[in-house]
Amino acid sequence: MAASSNSSLSGSSVSSDPDDYQPPIWKSYLYQLQQEAPRPKRITCHQEMETRPKYYGREFHGMISRDYADKLLAAVEGAYLIRESQRQPGTHTLALRYQNLSRSIQGFGHQTLNYRLFYDGKHFVGEKRFESVHDLVTDALITLYIETKAAEYIAKMTTNPIYEHLGYTSLLKDKMVHRLSRGRAEPRRVTFQREERISSPLVRHSALKDTPEKQTSYEKIHNFKVHTFRGPHWCEYCANFMWGLIAQGVRCSDCGLNVHKQCSKLVPSDCQPDLRRIKKVFSCDLTTLVKAHNTTRPMVVDMCIREIEMRGMKSEGLYRVSGFSEHVEDVRLAFDRDGDKADISAGVYADINIIAGALKLYLRDLPIPVITFDLYSRFIQAAKLLNAESRLEAVHEGLLQLPPAHYETLRYLMAHLRRVTMFEKDNLMNAENLGIVFGPTLMQPPEQNALITLNDMRQQKLVVQLMIENEDVLF
Repeated sequence: MAASSNSSLSGSSVSSDPDDYQPPIWKSYLYQLQQEAPRPKRITCHQEMETRPKYYGREFHGMISRDYADKLLAAVEGAYLIRESQRQPGTHTLALRYQNLSRSIQGFGHQTLNYRLFYDGKHFVGEKRFESVHDLVTDALITLYIETKAAEYIAKMTTNPIYEHLGYTSLLKDKMVHRLSRGRAEPRRVTFQREERISSPLVRHSALKDTPEKQTSYEKIHNFKVHTFRGPHWCEYCANFMWGLIAQGVRCSDCGLNVHKQCSKLVPSDCQPDLRRIKKVFSCDLTTLVKAHNTTRPMVVDMCIREIEMRGMKSEGLYRVSGFSEHVEDVRLAFDRDGDKADISAGVYADINIIAGALKLYLRDLPIPVITFDLYSRFIQAAKLLNAESRLEAVHEGLLQLPPAHYETLRYLMAHLRRVTMFEKDNLMNAENLGIVFGPTLMQPPEQNALITLNDMRQQKLVVQLMIENEDVLF
C-alpha cells in the first residue's frame, strides 16, 4: 500500500530546501497483520422465530445456552452468532470464536468469547458503534488479532517516533516566534514604587526593572477527536498503521494531524491550524484563530477597535449602550462568513454601538475567556488584597501567566479602553464604568455558577479597572 494515503504529510520536511526532503517510511508490520486477521463467518439459524429483533438477521438464534452456542460455532475461526441470554432474558449476547486469544489466555478448554450486545440505532459492545453486526465482528477480529500477535510491538511503537524528524512544525514555529518577537514585546517583570497622582484615586506605580527576556512560545494543544479513516492510514507520530474498521485513531480538527489515540498523548503542543478547517471566527478558541491567520491578535478585535477609534470615541455611553441585537448578530455572521474582509464601516453600520456590541459579543463567546479559567481565581484573589501596591503586583504576576494570544489581546484592548477614558467628558465612560461592562466579559468562573458570578462581580470590575488605569505599567 502506497504511503501517499496519508496525504496530510505530503510536503512535511525538516529542511526548507525541497531537494533535501525525505518522504516518511511507513511501517508495514501492523498493516500486514490486519490483512492476516480472521474473517467473520456468520452462523445462521434456519428456523423462523417471532422473537427475533428486526435489527438482527439470521445470525440470531434465540434463547440458547453458552454450551450450545459453543457447539454451533464448532472450531471455525471467526465464527459468530447472537443469542438471547438465559440468565437475563431480553438481553443479547454476541458469541465469537477466536482461537488465538483462547490459546494465549484461556487455554484449550473454552474458545468462545461472549460480549453483551447493545443497539441504539447502531450496534456496539464498547465505545465503537457500527452500522452492522458483521462490521462489528470484523473490527473485533482485527483488533483481537493485532493486539495479541503484536502486543509487545505495540507497547514499544512510540519509543522511536518520526514526528520530530518530519519537521511538522519546525519551520512554522520558527516563523511564528520571529513574527511575535517583532509584534509583541515580552511582558516585563516589574517592581513597583509609590508615586502621588492627582488624577486618580488609586496609587500609581511607575518604576520598572527589566528582567532578561524569555523566548515567546506560541503553543497550542491539538484538538484531537476520534476519527474513522476511509482506506489505509498511518500514524503521523509513530509511522505505524492505524488498524481497525472504524475509529482507528484521532484527528486534530484544527490542523488535520492523524495519530493513534495512544500516540496523541505524546504529541507536543505545536498545533498549526489550517484556515480551511476553521469554520467560524466567533466562538473559536483565541489561540487557534490567531495561529490560523498568522496574527498576534484576532482580526475582530483589531477591526472593531479601529472602527470605534475612528468614529465613536465621543459616543455617549460607549460600550454601555447596546446596539440592536439583530444588527450585532449581522456583524457576527459577516465575520464568520468573510473574515477580515467583513465590511463594518459606517456606510453599513452607522450606529457605533453595533460595532462595540459585536466586540463584546466576540469576547464573551470565547470558549476560553481572555483571562483564562485556570487563572480566574488568581485574579479574583489579587483584587481582594487590601494593599494597593500588592494588589497591582499580583495582577501583574497573573498577566505573566496568560497564554501569548490572550496576553496580546488583553494588552491591546486595555490600551484602547484607556484611550476611551480620555474622552470621558463626552462619552461619560471612566475606568470604573468600563470595568463594570468588561469584567464579566473578560473573566468568567470555571464553574458556571450564578452565585459565584454574582459574588465576584466587584472583583471582576476592579481587575479590569486596575488594568485600564495602570495599562502602561502592567503591559
